Amino acid sequence: MLKKINLYYSWGGVLMILSVIMIQFSMSFLNSSKNILIEWTIISINSFNLNYIMFFDWISLMFMSVVMIISSMVILYSSEYMGIKSFSSNRFLFLVLMFILSMMLMIVSPNLMSNLLGWEGSGLVSYCLVFYYNSLKSYLAGMLTCLVNRLGDIGLIISVSWLSCYGSWNFLFYLEKYNYYMYMLIIVSSFTKSAQIPFSMWLPAAMAAPTPVSSLVHSSTLVTAGVYLLIRFFNKLQFNNFWFVIISMMTMMMSSFCALYEFDLKKIIALSTLSQLGLMMSSLFFGLSEMTFFHLCTHAMFKSLLFLCAGIFIFHMNDNQDIRCMGPTCIMMPYTTSCFMISNITLCGMPFLSGFYSKDLIVELYSSGMCNSMIYMLFYISLSLTVLYTIRLIYYSLMFNVKNNSMNLFLEKLNMMKYSILILVINSTMFGCMMGWLTMMNTTLIMLTFNIKLLTTMMIISGVILSLEYLKINKYMMMNYYYEITNMWMMFNYSYYIFKLTYKFIFKYKNMLNWGEIYGPRGLSYLLISMSNKYQLYYISNFKILLISFLIWLTMMI
Repeated sequence: MLKKINLYYSWGGVLMILSVIMIQFSMSFLNSSKNILIEWTIISINSFNLNYIMFFDWISLMFMSVVMIISSMVILYSSEYMGIKSFSSNRFLFLVLMFILSMMLMIVSPNLMSNLLGWEGSGLVSYCLVFYYNSLKSYLAGMLTCLVNRLGDIGLIISVSWLSCYGSWNFLFYLEKYNYYMYMLIIVSSFTKSAQIPFSMWLPAAMAAPTPVSSLVHSSTLVTAGVYLLIRFFNKLQFNNFWFVIISMMTMMMSSFCALYEFDLKKIIALSTLSQLGLMMSSLFFGLSEMTFFHLCTHAMFKSLLFLCAGIFIFHMNDNQDIRCMGPTCIMMPYTTSCFMISNITLCGMPFLSGFYSKDLIVELYSSGMCNSMIYMLFYISLSLTVLYTIRLIYYSLMFNVKNNSMNLFLEKLNMMKYSILILVINSTMFGCMMGWLTMMNTTLIMLTFNIKLLTTMMIISGVILSLEYLKINKYMMMNYYYEITNMWMMFNYSYYIFKLTYKFIFKYKNMLNWGEIYGPRGLSYLLISMSNKYQLYYISNFKILLISFLIWLTMMI
């Protein structure tokens, strides 16, 4: 038992130390404008080299620091949450470490082939972590996650094959050579990994994984990989991005509406992650790459804190995830409740917290840009909906009085789970302002009118008012729309019919695949073998042909 505890603690400490080192190097590289490129030639064939390249700049080092600090807290948290006495605790730890390693490979690689190694590795390990619990629901969720992610990986694999025509897979050196179709493939791959419409159905299903895994996956690793890849390709994302902005905005609105009707705690937090991913994607296609990266890092801090606090609630409520049964938790767990409240108001963009420095900057840059009225309307409605479902979550989980589980009384003890969320509370409070000051991202001069400047505040206030009125509405009046809204705009249904039609087409026309077997290499080999056997049989059975062949052989020998 002591060996297992030390294993968790040692890896958590190593990752925390590496996080501090990475953020120091990141600030040093930013101030000196320094980049380091390490190249290792694995094999060389004529003029084509297969290289493994690691590229270190301030963006990659900063993101690695964020991933490592969150991973260290998740590992320390898991030492209590997952049960150190269980026989599978080491397996869980090694899966998490493999997941972190795959994400590190993806972050530092400017080479599409080595990037694909980390990209596929994170997807496959996440598949193993989603069905960590042995149940049919976990298996189905893991299969859905794997299939949707593999669907998007096709675009990245085709891009790798396409880029090999240039003699190298180093996409940072060939951004000017990329054509329109290659960028479309990269964008589709990023949309599947970051769960944008129409690939959003796997994100709530991935909540079947343990809560520490959900905290790691939905804050800084798997779902943010698509956003990070597009940040690296940002130099060529300057063509007409109108429809991509609309898709991202619709993802924000769809996830916010679904969160308003959901009662599963983890799914509500997952849908809020989907909403923030839509915000990042829309700001990236709007041309705000640095602001997108800023919000990516700050969002990772408070979203991991939100998941870990939710995990403590679920842990003490005997694995019950219904927010309607969580009313007394604010009395019995004041420390965890306070951390949960901080993460929620940071998600809303409360001033002087981490989420405010990135989200308010994105909103002001949106307002100062040249956008049409539809994008403005979708953007500000999504902001108010964020406040709406957050206030609803706070009300149900902390203020809603329930009478069940009245005998389930417990005292809050300071263990490793509480210490891990303490570090994340500090980061959620101070990381945004520190990163903004150190990277000078908040020094942009933005000229806005007084009315537009107050528009964000008015939308937040209107979101609070609407949430209070929403809680008074008779829910039976709205049950007609419950299924359509909570089903992610019927996304599960049409994805089911698309898969069904695809399998029906394959089953009906499976004989078409035999053409490739008959007229392809395998059929040609069978044809040559049969012709050779027939000729050999005819050659042996005919004495005249045998005699003529023998005479020809004698003539040649003379």
